[in-house]
Amino acid sequence: MDNEKMINDVVSLIVERLKGQEVIPASDKKVKVGVSARHVHLSREDMDVLFGKGSELTPFKDLMGGQFAAKETVTIIGLKLRAIENVRVLGPLRKQTQVEVSATDCIRLGVKAPVRLSGDLAGSAPVIIIGPKGAVSLKEGCIVALRHIHMSPADAAAYGVKDKQVVRVQMGGARGGYLDNVPVRVDPSFTTEMHIDTDEANALGIHNGMELTIVV
Repeated sequence: MDNEKMINDVVSLIVERLKGQEVIPASDKKVKVGVSARHVHLSREDMDVLFGKGSELTPFKDLMGGQFAAKETVTIIGLKLRAIENVRVLGPLRKQTQVEVSATDCIRLGVKAPVRLSGDLAGSAPVIIIGPKGAVSLKEGCIVALRHIHMSPADAAAYGVKDKQVVRVQMGGARGGYLDNVPVRVDPSFTTEMHIDTDEANALGIHNGMELTIVV
């Protein structure tokens, strides 16, 4: 059974159990926001080059889904040879190195990073990563992260959404409006939270912990 089918089966099972119970009203389908700053995910091979053979990341802050922010940071350099220093590395290590930046960072670096979900790296932008022990030149791997919602299967069932469904999100405040094209990612390891980057947060007056409304 593949992972996507397993997740959707779990959601369907929870939906069945919720039948006859009170459904969450549309106005109460709230989601907390987490503003995501630029960061890097490293492969084992690139970790060895940047920090030394056999080196390990040092966790200092736990994130959802078994991920963590590490104490280690790197410098990233784009085509304009302009550097952005102290870019946080997130763990654990992955199969492929990935650099997530904002559109503003792209202008500074001189790269044309596509807007993608995490892991969708084919044909993405090149970038150089520098660590204390060496440097790595990536032919692809730099993206602007597409805004998205992480959700547990129980919340997905209660909210009436499925894994990879695209929803609309409404915000209030002085710059109130809607954000379209927001994919939902469902996994038992997730807590329900929407992730946007610093550009979107600053432009829309959104801050960490703010609650938005999901419009299915």
